[in-house]
Amino acid sequence: MPENPVQNVSFPSNGSTAHGYLAVPESGSGPGVIVIQEWWGLTTHIEDVANRLAAEGFVALAPDLYGGATTHDSEEAGELMQKLPVEQAAKDLAGAVDFLLGHEAVTSATVGVVGFCMGGGFVITMAAQLGDKVSAAVPFYGIVQGEPDLSGITAVVEGHFGTDDQMIPMDALAALEKKITDSSGTAPTFHVYEAGHAFFNDENLMGTYDADLAQLAWNRTLATLKANVR
Repeated sequence: MPENPVQNVSFPSNGSTAHGYLAVPESGSGPGVIVIQEWWGLTTHIEDVANRLAAEGFVALAPDLYGGATTHDSEEAGELMQKLPVEQAAKDLAGAVDFLLGHEAVTSATVGVVGFCMGGGFVITMAAQLGDKVSAAVPFYGIVQGEPDLSGITAVVEGHFGTDDQMIPMDALAALEKKITDSSGTAPTFHVYEAGHAFFNDENLMGTYDADLAQLAWNRTLATLKANVR
């Protein structure tokens, strides 16, 4: 077992230094996966996702996009998200990918990316921006905003969304599916569950967590990561 299976790390990004939470499997090595936070910040829920991935044999890195700030207040979370420069976040995430691919514990030539809510949108953007560096992109209840260029996506894209998610209407999801397909030439797989927003988050205060559906989505996510991140 490695001496430091879980640790806070720093890495160069966009001419500065970014930070994150790194979880390494007991074997000491494995394929790399990036975990991207919800608008609440790098919470214990996101750390738990990284730990669960490490337990499945992955080296998981959760970048801290808010510089240490976390909240469980939706108004404050909205303010933190609004203050987050999208370009800066994208560059920090690109730095995280390079850090992970260069880490001695990572055995894969590509990374998988899993993100939630705000982070789900970043998953799709990262897959487009980083091309062949990302081989599996798994957004949970998050879509892209605006009209980004998605032609660079080469990854397998598998999304998880709730039918009762008022933040993501089903017509918006259909439009995203069409845009990814038309832009990249590869159709994503979007799983839709009879659930609300953040149904995977067992710490959410919205009362939408669904243990059975969360487990189903998790099993699908693991299968996609294990099949494609090498």
